[in-house]
Amino acid sequence: MATKDILETEIPARLKAKPDLVKDINAVVRFNITGDGGGMWSLDCTKAEDWVSAGEGAEPKLTVTCSAQDFEKIVSKQMNPTMAAMSGKLKFKPSDQMGLAMKLAKLMG
Repeated sequence: MATKDILETEIPARLKAKPDLVKDINAVVRFNITGDGGGMWSLDCTKAEDWVSAGEGAEPKLTVTCSAQDFEKIVSKQMNPTMAAMSGKLKFKPSDQMGLAMKLAKLMG
């Protein structure tokens, strides 16, 4: 599945299926996806609906940077997100938001 489809279709569907996850995340997360099929998306879990939008969106509490190819592998469970983070393929800024990153992992997994 392409990155755009994951972020604009799959992620909202997962959030609708698990509304408690929206409350748990309760933050704005920016996805900076690099390479072919990449782009910038904003996930705003402070809203009741319409969580994902293309572009930078509101000021994020966390920015996730990853290549489109690796992002697709992580979401399809072909790549372990912890190993991707440890090897530098998946980056989080600021790095003190690991608690939020772990909540986000529940959404991706």
